[in-house]
Amino acid sequence: MKRLSILFLLSLNIGFLFSQSANLSDGSMSTYFMDRYEIIANHNFDFHSSIRPYLREDAVRVGERLLISDSLLTSLDKRNIQYIFNENNEWLGIDKTDITLIGGKNSEVSLNDASIQHLKFKRRKPLLKHFYKTPANLFEVNTKDFHFRANPMLNLGYANAQNDAQPVFLNQRGVEFRGGVDDRIFFYSNITESQARFADYVTQRIRKDRAVPGAGLYKIYSSSVFDITDGFDYLNAQAYLGFNISKHVGMQLGHGKHFIGNGYRSLLLSDWANNYYHLKFNWRVWRFQLQNIFAELSAQSGAGRDRLLPKKYMASHYLDYKVNKNLSFGFFETVIFNRNNQFEFQYFNPVILYRTVEQSIGSADNILIGLNGKWNFLNRFQVYGQLALDEFKFDELILDNQGWWANKYGYQLGLKYVDAFGIDQLDFQFETNTVTPYTYSHGDSSSVYSHFDQPLAHPMGANFQEFIGIIKYQPLKNLFIELRAISFKGGESEQGTNWGENINISNFSREQNYGNELFQGTSFDGFILSGTASYQIFHNCFADLTFYQRKKNSVNDNFDLNTFYIGGGFRLNSGLLRMDF
Repeated sequence: MKRLSILFLLSLNIGFLFSQSANLSDGSMSTYFMDRYEIIANHNFDFHSSIRPYLREDAVRVGERLLISDSLLTSLDKRNIQYIFNENNEWLGIDKTDITLIGGKNSEVSLNDASIQHLKFKRRKPLLKHFYKTPANLFEVNTKDFHFRANPMLNLGYANAQNDAQPVFLNQRGVEFRGGVDDRIFFYSNITESQARFADYVTQRIRKDRAVPGAGLYKIYSSSVFDITDGFDYLNAQAYLGFNISKHVGMQLGHGKHFIGNGYRSLLLSDWANNYYHLKFNWRVWRFQLQNIFAELSAQSGAGRDRLLPKKYMASHYLDYKVNKNLSFGFFETVIFNRNNQFEFQYFNPVILYRTVEQSIGSADNILIGLNGKWNFLNRFQVYGQLALDEFKFDELILDNQGWWANKYGYQLGLKYVDAFGIDQLDFQFETNTVTPYTYSHGDSSSVYSHFDQPLAHPMGANFQEFIGIIKYQPLKNLFIELRAISFKGGESEQGTNWGENINISNFSREQNYGNELFQGTSFDGFILSGTASYQIFHNCFADLTFYQRKKNSVNDNFDLNTFYIGGGFRLNSGLLRMDF
């Protein structure tokens, strides 16, 4: 990956016209608002909603276009657009000298309307003259050629779990900062330090994967204050440097994660695993957006510290095409490979099919291809879906299906219904995901579709089916309510067997070549029911009340596990921590 850094530095000599910005932070409410308005508004927005994280500049452009062209905005809509502007005010066309609105380079809003001026940018009396000059940022700098934002991060939670003497607990602190130079180079970084005791099913997963979901390496944590003996202490960071090569091409180099799709889950590439080192290119022109990711991954988790973890690599590209403002389709292809800690440079080609490269070099790398699509209709609904193909033969799957083990695939189908039944800010989402046994696995266990022993797609791995229902409601300008119900069914392997749910095990150890079926092995089913009420005290500062129930019933009673807790929390510039699997 050193060569990736060299390529990045060499590219700094290329001319530019700015087009891309820093990403929205993980869990940002601006992301949710953008998803809603893409469905509701009758506009052809520039951003492609199947490629996340979204760009901050795109969020502002969405808000601007809505303000000048949509007369049906409710008071809560205007409040949410104001939130977007507060969150991303460096892209409001601000005169960086005196902090007054002007028509920025990309601004679509006519500033002759005084009411729009008032809505677009809010100032406040600074705290101690230098802090919180605007609602969203503890500290910010705005000059003609440079902007900078710095904010603290805090996520505190405490809950009492049924039949558990110790509490569910989270104490996460951190800091994030972002900025830009000449509207050409952008940077972002955050670092968080966490002590936590998770619910019992999460603790089981951590011990299995030897990694904290989404974070990786950990130490055992105990606390006499909270009477905790089996908690976890972990440090995590995300950082990248972004650069606009041209008006339509941008790149990033750093540590982070990505998400492909329009659903709650992704069967192609999700943000479930730990951050990974990557070089990313985004090409956006006409109706197309092409994203290339070249990444260095860890072939094992971090258990047994003070040693260099073995590496593997990922090259992926996703091409999204907007047929029109409501309909889009995308093609995804990725390859995971191990080359004794060396990248296979033939995979650097951003437009070639990786299967042709694999065949030309005589390898048997792990290739996954997929399709993604979405359709918005009636300004209220969105249908979306995915198809992931790991490996299959047409005659084995269609003409004479006898359960061949290598027919590995997954599919997703979902529906969103916004402002349901005419009720402002009431949104429904329904989704189903199915993945067959051994999908994402590989004969070489160091080339499976995972990072730090955590899946790069769905957190349940393979050999499962789930149904998801989500209700989101904003009854007041600062009150947000979310209910989630998930029904799942799957099969798992007992010790010494491999029925295809654990993607980190070599599929050479499979139990049989034919006769494979969904939920094989030790079958189980279960459900998750959870709810959260979040009240925004001030910008991005929330008080939360939550309940969580998870029940798993297995054919083997030793695998049964029931979890229930009720608790509360406090968040500042942090998203909700979700552990739904």
